[in-house]
Amino acid sequence: MKSSNPVFARRGFARDGGRAARGSRHPQAVGASVGSPAGAEAYGPHTVNPYAEDGPRGPRVSKDAPPQDRSQAAPIDGAMTIDDVVARSALTLGTVALTAVLSWVLLPVHDAGTGRSYGIAAGAALVAFALSLVQSFRREPSPALILAYAAFEGVFLGVISHTTSEYVAPGAVVQAVLGTLTVFAGVLIAYRLRWIRVTHRFHGFVLASATGFLLLMVVDLCASAFGGGGGLGFDSGALGILFGAVGILLGACFLALDFRQVEDGIAYGAPRKESWLAAFGLTVTLVWIYLEALRVLSILIQQNDD
Repeated sequence: MKSSNPVFARRGFARDGGRAARGSRHPQAVGASVGSPAGAEAYGPHTVNPYAEDGPRGPRVSKDAPPQDRSQAAPIDGAMTIDDVVARSALTLGTVALTAVLSWVLLPVHDAGTGRSYGIAAGAALVAFALSLVQSFRREPSPALILAYAAFEGVFLGVISHTTSEYVAPGAVVQAVLGTLTVFAGVLIAYRLRWIRVTHRFHGFVLASATGFLLLMVVDLCASAFGGGGGLGFDSGALGILFGAVGILLGACFLALDFRQVEDGIAYGAPRKESWLAAFGLTVTLVWIYLEALRVLSILIQQNDD
């Protein structure tokens, strides 16, 4: 199963007339793994299952089956199920939450954005990013790497959230958590009802938009570091609110891609270990949404206080 997050992309389901082998990196693999919704011509007549041990075979359920039949297909031995995805996701997100709480309690902050705790947060963020890159280049998902990533990500979130709550925007953290959960629930409901149609065009648009968004973030960081001041102004004012809202929208789009890939992995009988990669992708997306929600709420609360 290929992760929907650009950095963590792994496998896809190729349409190549039956010539692809297991784990093929066919040019159309990305599009096929997040193709049209159930009931549409998403895979074509020659769908290749990258998890087939004895050559190409189709999914365990028809692509024309209702969504509930696709996600609740009868499991086969060693195949990923929705319960596996839920359990691994709960463990990964629980690790993020636990280390965030511990860092909040054990790493006191002295002022907004400076001091030893802020340095620890920056170091934890770099380590988490490095671990995510290591996982992205591995052929198989590593539970140890994924949980280590979650732990260091939690340290970063805990310090940033504590600083924001104490010195920048009191109350923003709780609202950001609730907002993240609301976005998750809303996208899940919309996906299950097929209000969101995950097509090839949708996938390409999301990846292109995310690339532009990340480039703007890098430019803003460089402008802030070398030019002084507030960079491009994405951390305050109407521009900051707009930038954060776009980030939340992109996160919601990535959630839809994640849901589709979980659905496809179950339908194609992906190995149970692939549920760790699904949990990894969902965790990255939810962290993204939380940070963007925290940005928007911090700006709004600061404007109201002024």
